Amino acid sequence: MATLQSAAVGRAGPPPPRRRRSWTGWGFVAPFALVFAVVFVAPIAYSIYLSLFQDRLIGGTTFVGLDNYQRALDDPEFWEGLGRVALFLAVQVPIMLGIALLVALALDSGRLYGKSFFRISIFLPYAVPAVVATLMWGFMYGTRFGLVGDVNDAFGTELPDPLSPDLVLASIGNIVTWEFVGYNMLIFYSALRVVPHSLYEAAEIDGASQLRVITAIKIPAIRGALVIATIFSIIGSFQLFNEPSILQDLAPNAITTSYTPNLYTYSLSFNGQQQNYSATVAIIMGLITMVIAYVVQLRGMRKGA
Repeated sequence: MATLQSAAVGRAGPPPPRRRRSWTGWGFVAPFALVFAVVFVAPIAYSIYLSLFQDRLIGGTTFVGLDNYQRALDDPEFWEGLGRVALFLAVQVPIMLGIALLVALALDSGRLYGKSFFRISIFLPYAVPAVVATLMWGFMYGTRFGLVGDVNDAFGTELPDPLSPDLVLASIGNIVTWEFVGYNMLIFYSALRVVPHSLYEAAEIDGASQLRVITAIKIPAIRGALVIATIFSIIGSFQLFNEPSILQDLAPNAITTSYTPNLYTYSLSFNGQQQNYSATVAIIMGLITMVIAYVVQLRGMRKGA
């Protein structure tokens, strides 16, 4: 019996050598991991660290745990700014994405003369820096020195002030829409260009109308692009800062230091010297944005499936 076992081992040969662990892959990943840790992970970790402390007149920097978070949840200025950007998101984002989708469908239809000219013209505002765009629109909104004032003088009318407290949010939405319609249009148009033409040929053979082709083929085919553009727009809405910050000097009665959460965070940190509470508000806004973006992505993926 022992002889048979030894013979079987001899025919099987020696065991395979153990593979040595290779660090080559980690060498390629290391530069990105280092940059990612320095510019992304470290600032978030430091913000979380700051949010757990308070600077007090007596005792200096003191660990307070979640007291700053409780203060933020009870802060009416924070909730007012959050409600304002939520309203901005609910109204401005659908309008902007709807216009971008209509333009992309028009460009993809093949019936638009001068397609290249319109594509570049609509995308061009995205190349204008946000600061420049806001200053340009801010001076056009002016009732004493801008386009609105010139119209009032020319026709003897009294147009509503776009920078009044009741209209300034809509004016900001107009600026953001003007800036980003071309960007979202390019996303949708690029997705439409890769839709197989065989689907259009099959729809033409079946006698489908153009509206039916749009609703049954084109829009379902670019669902992923729609979800991506929606997520980007949600993140941008919650990060609203440049436009209200620049218009604040032109409309000081309409735009307060807590007009948006990002503007509130900036004011707390650089004007109020409350870096710890400012970090807390920033962390809460990051969590809210992340949760809403994840829910939108999850719903979009389920509908796509």
